Amino acid sequence: MVVSGVEALLRWRHPTRGVIAPSQFIPAAEEMGLIVPIGQWVVREAFAQAVQLQRSFPSTPPLTMAVNLSPRQLNQGDIVGDVRRAIRDSGVDPSTLVLEITESLMMADADLAILRLEEMKALGVRLAMDDFGTGYSSLSNLGRFPVDILKMDRSFLEGAEAADPGLAAAVVALGETLDLQVVAEGIELTSQMSSLRDLGCELGQGFLFARPMSIESVARYLSDARGGASVLRLAPEPEPRSDAA
Repeated sequence: MVVSGVEALLRWRHPTRGVIAPSQFIPAAEEMGLIVPIGQWVVREAFAQAVQLQRSFPSTPPLTMAVNLSPRQLNQGDIVGDVRRAIRDSGVDPSTLVLEITESLMMADADLAILRLEEMKALGVRLAMDDFGTGYSSLSNLGRFPVDILKMDRSFLEGAEAADPGLAAAVVALGETLDLQVVAEGIELTSQMSSLRDLGCELGQGFLFARPMSIESVARYLSDARGGASVLRLAPEPEPRSDAA
């Protein structure tokens, strides 16, 4: 398997309570109005770390960096300006960046979402619809959003044997029809990976490959294994050439 990219994940390391999951502190940050400055920091740090990884582990194409955006960032913050400044300050190639927005967020105010997404798209970044399959977007609405990637929600894979492979196949087929890349989320079993390969899904992420880790651990992981970061290409690697170094 080949590393395609990584995703920036936010964790709070509390001095006495240890690591606190985003599901616990993100809602509080949103209520307190802190999520916008936190989001600005995440964007800056993720873009800078993307440059570090790309320079340390050059590949063709380069490693991508995915960053999740919150509803408050999209609706209230100057997200386009934040992204523009972070690209300029870090020197990262915007084509290696993926900004993720949930399907439900897009549908909450479709017109505003389309406006913001088009403005960000003009910066050269790629856009992903996160948790696809959990919202209420129709095919006509999906065609309106300027996204490049569909991230298939993990619910399509839950329980492996219990999950309906027809639903996952439908999402993969939809991606092909709309010329969108499909990334399967939440892969934990080799059987799930094999099924996705059979369906023609080339990209996936999940605990089967790696759990959340620090940027230092990511660098060590890539150095040791040359694979296994948060997003992995599921397609088999090409056969080695006889003249390969």
